[in-house]
Amino acid sequence: MKIFVTGGSGQVGFELLRQLCLLGDVLAPGRAELDLADGDAVNAWLERQQPELIVNAAAYTAVDKAESEPEMARRLNVELPAQLADYCHERQAMLVHYSSDYVYPSTGTVPWQEESDTGPLSVYGRTKLEGDEAVMASGCRHLIFRTSWVYSARGNNFMKTMLRLGRDRDTLKVVADQIGAPTPARLIALVTQLALERGIASGVYHLAPRDTTSWHGFAQAIFELAQAHGETLAITPQAVSAIPTSDYPTPAERPLNSRLQLDKLEQALGITLPDWRSQLELTLVENLDARHSNAH
Repeated sequence: MKIFVTGGSGQVGFELLRQLCLLGDVLAPGRAELDLADGDAVNAWLERQQPELIVNAAAYTAVDKAESEPEMARRLNVELPAQLADYCHERQAMLVHYSSDYVYPSTGTVPWQEESDTGPLSVYGRTKLEGDEAVMASGCRHLIFRTSWVYSARGNNFMKTMLRLGRDRDTLKVVADQIGAPTPARLIALVTQLALERGIASGVYHLAPRDTTSWHGFAQAIFELAQAHGETLAITPQAVSAIPTSDYPTPAERPLNSRLQLDKLEQALGITLPDWRSQLELTLVENLDARHSNAH
């Protein structure tokens, strides 16, 4: 099987390349080979390669920047998935697409279900929702995984930022009223492989670890686990101050409630997803090991 992975240099894409090689011949052209912002180039590439499975890990994820660059956000988050879905529908191919907790409103404390009413607060959230809707409307076989708070041992993300700041600063202020589940890219790739192998039904699924925390709780756990694994930090977990979102204004509004109900995915796969803290420890150790080996 020929598998086309978009966004192969990103956090999720990198993990997919490691994971999906057992399922077929993985093609992951870099930007120099294929500019995903160029619709004609994408069509020509699809015609030439004719993949049987497309795993779309490419997205415009600069949430704040999207407020001032809505056209580029729309190209990558709406037009590209629509284009890939149309190809899959025409060729009876399969599309895996990744979406976001940002498609839901900010309200309440009840976890969102896949059928919950949407209500994005930002350009990023609106474009991600439009992309989902385009994939569903295309008629192609598809899996849409909505996930939250993605991070990994590589790339730019909250875990790595906290570790960098925690080595230099003895106090930090972190938002405590946004609640969700930090999701490692590796778990996303593992679940994707499992879903493809087991042939679960087309549809939207929530993909995140079990249990939830705030960004403040996430930061404290990062520092606790880093210290437990011998990392030298200037900060202690207790020196992380909790602040409300209103004290940290950003161009794009963030949802306060990013809780995702996971039952549908767990039942489809016959699994219990791991909790976010155990996943954080695995990812953090991978990062620290890589950092220390590079230092030597």
